[in-house]
Amino acid sequence: MSAQPNLGMTVTTFDNPMGINGFEFVEFAAPAGQGEAMHAYLRNMGFTATARHKTRPITLYKQGGVNFLINEDPDSFASDFAAAHGLSACGFAIRFQKPVDEVFNVVLGNGGEAITHKSESKAVDAPVVKGIGDCMLYLVDAEGGDLYQDFVAIEGVDQNPVGFGLTFIDHLTHNLYFGNMQKWSDYYEKLFNFREIRYFDIKGAKTGLVSKAMTAPDGIVRIPLNESNDPKSQINEYLDAYKGEGIQHIALFTDDIYASVEAMREAGVAFLDTPETYFEVIDQRVPDHGEDVPRLAKNKILIDADPETKQRKLLQIFTQNAFGPIFFEIIQRKGNEGFGEGNFQALFESIERDQMKRGVL
Repeated sequence: MSAQPNLGMTVTTFDNPMGINGFEFVEFAAPAGQGEAMHAYLRNMGFTATARHKTRPITLYKQGGVNFLINEDPDSFASDFAAAHGLSACGFAIRFQKPVDEVFNVVLGNGGEAITHKSESKAVDAPVVKGIGDCMLYLVDAEGGDLYQDFVAIEGVDQNPVGFGLTFIDHLTHNLYFGNMQKWSDYYEKLFNFREIRYFDIKGAKTGLVSKAMTAPDGIVRIPLNESNDPKSQINEYLDAYKGEGIQHIALFTDDIYASVEAMREAGVAFLDTPETYFEVIDQRVPDHGEDVPRLAKNKILIDADPETKQRKLLQIFTQNAFGPIFFEIIQRKGNEGFGEGNFQALFESIERDQMKRGVL
């Protein structure tokens, strides 16, 4: 189990009747014969395989307080999910300080839907309900318990690897079919008392998206929801590729984004590019930011700040697609609870400036 993360800031919290206490893990699934790509990618991100299931091909990867499971069981919920979606995230776990059997009953009473399809093939022994896209949403004990009792530690491997400095799962962003935003935001609100803390409408030159960031009462479990009514948008491209709704990206926190990203680049992880023009106006967008701009530019790391004071900052960068259309975000928060909303518009404007320099516009 993971300790309470150090966020480097004070988060907004509210009534937490079930004692939500962070994300525990994300579970990945791969079609038969394609699992090695996932293993290699996680190793390149600084993760270490620390344990394996006693009887099933399920591997636990760790780095800091981040836990990932790769489930390659050929006759399981995960394998059926992978058959439908390809390389995918078939489940994730939220920790609770209340007894999970009690939480499960409350969640069902609040409208949660139990999973019956191959529910006996869960990666760990914990109650599950349906999450977005019919993935498994595990309810696990924050105090530890015997969640990984069926796993055996790999000999000679550090069981608490630091890796490249990633410390916890910051948020899981989901892509939805247009019109389902209210359905899923209501679902998480009714089940766990999530609240909407951010809402933004991003318009590019030709497409756009709407995003609603739902946050749990602990202020740590964050699930932003995206939808778009444009069939050519990046959201609908994902839905077509993934063949359904699901996790678009997994954001991982670090206390030193420069070191983490540089180590990943050295290991072969590919990140999204950012035009040089983006970095030319950082001082205007975020005055007195105190960051090393040449190092930011070299690593293509984005910076954002709250619009009110310009002092609460965050640094972020996105990988290229990793598992099917799923990608990762590396994020360092310096007092900022947002999701880099300012970068959407700044990136769009920087691309336009680059087009003007090249005579396209």
